[in-house]
Amino acid sequence: MSKFSSILCVAVVGLSASYGFAQTPYPVANSVPVSQIDRAKMETELAHLKKLVADLKAADGDQRLVADVEVFAKAAEWILRHGEFYKANYIAQTQAAIRTGLARAKELRREKSPWIRRTGTTVRGYYSRVDGSVQPYALTLPEGINPRSGDRWPLHVKLHGRAGTMNEVNFISRHEGKALPKEQTWVQLDVFGRTNNAYRWAGETDVFEAMADLNRTVRIDSQRITLWGFSMGGAGAWHLGLHHPSKWSSVGPGAGFVDFYRYQKQTERRPAHQHLALRIYDAVDYTQNAFNVPVCTYGGENDAQLVASTEIVDAAKKLDIDIKMVIGKGVGHKFTPEGFREFMDFHLAESKTGRPRFPGRRNIDFFTQTLKYNRCEWLTIEEMERMYEPARVQGRVDKDGLLHLKTQNVAALQLARDVADSVVIDGAKLKLNSAARGLLPGVYYVKGNKEWYGLTYDESREFPNNRDLRKRHNMQGPIDDAFMEAFVCVRGTGKPWSQNQQAWANWTLERFGREYDKWLRGRVPVADDVDVDPFKLNKNLILFGDPGSNKVLAKIIDKLPIKWTKEGIEVNGKTYDPDTHGLSMIYPNPLNPSRYVVINSGHTFHAKDFIASNSWLFPRLGDIAVQKFERSETGDYKETVAWATLFDMNWQLPRAEKSK
Repeated sequence: MSKFSSILCVAVVGLSASYGFAQTPYPVANSVPVSQIDRAKMETELAHLKKLVADLKAADGDQRLVADVEVFAKAAEWILRHGEFYKANYIAQTQAAIRTGLARAKELRREKSPWIRRTGTTVRGYYSRVDGSVQPYALTLPEGINPRSGDRWPLHVKLHGRAGTMNEVNFISRHEGKALPKEQTWVQLDVFGRTNNAYRWAGETDVFEAMADLNRTVRIDSQRITLWGFSMGGAGAWHLGLHHPSKWSSVGPGAGFVDFYRYQKQTERRPAHQHLALRIYDAVDYTQNAFNVPVCTYGGENDAQLVASTEIVDAAKKLDIDIKMVIGKGVGHKFTPEGFREFMDFHLAESKTGRPRFPGRRNIDFFTQTLKYNRCEWLTIEEMERMYEPARVQGRVDKDGLLHLKTQNVAALQLARDVADSVVIDGAKLKLNSAARGLLPGVYYVKGNKEWYGLTYDESREFPNNRDLRKRHNMQGPIDDAFMEAFVCVRGTGKPWSQNQQAWANWTLERFGREYDKWLRGRVPVADDVDVDPFKLNKNLILFGDPGSNKVLAKIIDKLPIKWTKEGIEVNGKTYDPDTHGLSMIYPNPLNPSRYVVINSGHTFHAKDFIASNSWLFPRLGDIAVQKFERSETGDYKETVAWATLFDMNWQLPRAEKSK
């Protein structure tokens, strides 16, 4: 372990004590009292389990298996620290989780791991690249799993509904040791999704990290992956299914919301930077992508949530796309046995057929409004002309092997070279299979002033470096996007230019840590500025403080599209008092342009939004914002957005903004 890694680990471990994250400020609904005897026993056994985990981590064994042990310690720690004993039996569930963790630790110490290929359902764990936390998932294996054989198994990815009383302990209790359901012949992954966030943000990353991790146990047929869920899980299925349409053999959303305004009965339009950001997640906008994946949706006849299914089904009909809808007769928010059978029969049939093998479907019609979701089959939209506006690529391969593409709002794209010998893009015929000397798996095309042209081999090798600093996939904002991949918060330790600014920044970091711990089930990684080498750390850097207090911020401040002095923060031609106003923004890190730098912000939605509804978990501050802050008697701050916007495709303020 490097010196910096050691320092960072210490910083993360010590975070709860130094920033007061150990106590949750949120009311715990229906929490039952835990006797001092029960609590003392659980804490003693948990301490023993954590010691065994530490010993296993220090050993030379497979650290991925240690995650299968530590996940039980994490579950007990979080429920005890947050006081989440929602029902009396949660005490027994916690005790059972600790016992299972202890049993696994002792087995792993003997280099045994009998749970990994056990028939039925087993809770597993993995270490997230986002924050280093251990996260659980449940894996159900049918009989006959043999990783040494060449067999590849179909997979069902199941997304759970919102459960206000579910935490890691209860998730484990629902799944661990359950018998294999009758007639199940497929592998099933039940995703935790960092509890209740409709599989957004780190909850979305969790789905794909869990999918990747299960491959260490069983070979999955990537062409036969079914995605389905009900209620919040249905919303997640709409979201992940329509944003990633070529990952699934079929998608099954049951009774999940598909937009914000209609679902929340909002009649007043949000500010522009929020309204446009809703286009990231409103699944109904992405109905066109049902062209690329079979969809069967379900809703109860008397369920108010049925409107989500009918809304997309109706939108699909206008696009001449068929979506199968199953309606449970005479019921509300649940499956009927008959409805569930019809629903599952559809998905089992699609799984049996599977998606076409590489290069995939010959005809696609892909839609997006953000480069975050930019891939379908053999197509990648590399750049758009305008973010948060409809971008579309219609493609078909003729019998003669010629690929035809028609584009809208696309500035650059990449195609798998094996799709066809040549391609016609908006009327321009270009080489494909032999382009760029035939040496690269993907071929880049850029839209010029008059028509499309292909990049040479050298230009193709240079393209990913993004020298022109254009918005690209995973480098497109808004602020909240930084927390879907590896990040570290960097706190300033120097003398601040403004004590008020520093106090607000410290509070912002503390709030982020508390909310992330509670609602996204991990501790935010934190390091001091003097311990960070921004040239070597390949993570998104979240900087707190001002150029006086934060050494890293001081290094890059002159390379950002703002001016910050001791006297003021100048943004978009207007200067704000740093004693009363704070700047929050996201931008490509000038010291590592393939990663973000964020200034003075965690997630831009907060506890009240997590409590209210998953549909409220959308960006509030765009790419850049100035907030007026006022400190209350309690030490908290009232924040009012003074100005906010989204950068254009060149990471610059829109022209209309510049001219003001």
